[in-house]
Amino acid sequence: MIIPALVQEIAKGNYICCKTPINLQGYVLGNPITHVDFEINFRIPFAHGMSLISDELYESMRIICKGEYVSVDPRNTKCLKLVEEYDKCTKKLNYEHILKPPCEKINTQEISPDCEYYIYYLIDCWANDESVREALHVNKGTKGKWQRCNWTIPYNHDIISSVPYHMNNSLRGYRSLIYSGDHDVKLPFQATQDWIKSLNYPIIHDWRPWMIKNQISGYTRTYSNKMTFATIKASLRVST
Repeated sequence: MIIPALVQEIAKGNYICCKTPINLQGYVLGNPITHVDFEINFRIPFAHGMSLISDELYESMRIICKGEYVSVDPRNTKCLKLVEEYDKCTKKLNYEHILKPPCEKINTQEISPDCEYYIYYLIDCWANDESVREALHVNKGTKGKWQRCNWTIPYNHDIISSVPYHMNNSLRGYRSLIYSGDHDVKLPFQATQDWIKSLNYPIIHDWRPWMIKNQISGYTRTYSNKMTFATIKASLRVST
């Protein structure tokens, strides 16, 4: 969520006189959180599209809940019951990859290679390897143990939506690639597509497959603001 704001700050800094500008060309984001409450509502149409809930349940939720499945009016008891039914159908799923069984988020050597979080363990080992740090020109002693998610940083959580930052970066002419794993119910690709469409930029290259060695690896679309959206077929949630 903070990357678009960070890009904007770098861009502003590049206009300050007498400073060496950062060679900023654009940014890449995978399954980016943009507006949390808004995006979670897309889990229901995603679940329906993936046949995780029935047509009847989806239609009832759509009509009775009126698109709001998170902050449900407590007086709307019918909607609350439908949300319970949805939870019963999906609570045992791996929300980050519906084709895989759930696994615990642990960063130890005991983590199973079959768990998708194993890659985070490998990244941790790689980033803290001295030869890697030397290759990346990290000066010795300037950085302690690298952490993928450092929750101790005292952020001010004051960005409700990052869409305005995406808009500002587009107006400055920066390229962006926004991609989504298409089997991630935690942050569905429909939610990402929806905020991209809200920018109201014309489509330059319409929906089409992208290939690796003659196999479809996902689908993509390009907009006039130099923003490209892509899906990664049968992929999990991978944030960049």
